[in-house]
Amino acid sequence: MLIGQVTDTNSGFFARQLVPYGWQAISVQVVADEAEAIKQALDRSFSESDVVLTTGGLGPTKDDITKLVLRDYFGGTMVHDEETTSTITRIMRGRGLELNDYTRSQAMVPSSCRVIQNECGTAPIMWFERDGKILVSMPGVPYECETMFVREVLPQLIAHFNRDMSIEFRHLMVMGITESALAMKLDEWERKLPDSIHLAYLPQAGLVRLRLTGLSSEAEVLHEQMNTLAEELHVMLKCYIVAEEDKPLSAILGDLLRNRGLTVSTAESCTGGNIAHEITRIAGSSDYYIGSVVSYHRKVKESMLHVPAHEIDMCNVVSEQVAKSMAQGACRALKTDCSVATTGVAGPGGGTKDIPVGTVWMAATCAGKTLTRCKHIPGHRERVIQRATNEALMLLIELLQSEKSI
Repeated sequence: MLIGQVTDTNSGFFARQLVPYGWQAISVQVVADEAEAIKQALDRSFSESDVVLTTGGLGPTKDDITKLVLRDYFGGTMVHDEETTSTITRIMRGRGLELNDYTRSQAMVPSSCRVIQNECGTAPIMWFERDGKILVSMPGVPYECETMFVREVLPQLIAHFNRDMSIEFRHLMVMGITESALAMKLDEWERKLPDSIHLAYLPQAGLVRLRLTGLSSEAEVLHEQMNTLAEELHVMLKCYIVAEEDKPLSAILGDLLRNRGLTVSTAESCTGGNIAHEITRIAGSSDYYIGSVVSYHRKVKESMLHVPAHEIDMCNVVSEQVAKSMAQGACRALKTDCSVATTGVAGPGGGTKDIPVGTVWMAATCAGKTLTRCKHIPGHRERVIQRATNEALMLLIELLQSEKSI
């Protein structure tokens, strides 16, 4: 992680799992495989937190030293855990692999810990306690870590602390307004929030997610407060709201399409199939998604989407008219009710004075009605593609929501 070859996804996963139970992540640290660095990180973590979660460094090779450092930190000796040996043996046999001495050594654990069996891998999970505080050491492999955290670690943490608090959330997804403009609009209202309720702004490309969080020992009072405040937000932001729950844009679009019995296709140039990818990430998308044409080259636009050659020659391939023809052509070619199209310059090269890098034209069409929009998106290639994807999805959502007859 420290040299950029691996990205930490575990800490974000933990935070998302813990927030609904009223827990708050104080800090995230990435530490080198050095004993002193790990000990210092543990000291810092325990000075500010009741629970410390660690991942990684539990493998059988010499560079994995976390287990030994934890033994020194909490005291005790290394002991053989017979149940862990049985778990490792069963897992290795199930994978058709031979149990060697290195893998067998993972059953050696500090005597100062309580072992939680890892049913997804060979590195056991270790639970340490000291002065009312807890450290849980887990494997770094995301699949193992995530599965066992939900299955074993989180329930045990909740049971251990037995927090007598109620927590509630309300979500709003808004578009068509910047985060700063939104904050100004809500400033006076937000100042009047009770101490037990907090509003968070969670921006992403072209969209702001608002999360209202309430935490109280009085569940009924909190529920009434949250309902009232959510209704006030709805009134103030009615023209910007695209959804009243925390969902991906593709899931919001999917709900609209399914509820209206509509099908969709995509015609993508600069986004290279990313819109189709986002749509098909949603389980059940086969109910409404038919297919796509990734018309990266002009020849594909002309031959498969029937974009007239003269439109490209006169207007440029990155233009409103070409985006419109692409969307309409996809509907005809794939026989769908709706379609969304993108054509642009994702960069880093290919831009001109008139059409600079980051210029994206998009079009959404349904039932003979078409919306078009141009966006000038700053940033690197990946950001342009993802922002254009979000903007295109939102354009089709906007069309469907504005046309009640569709």
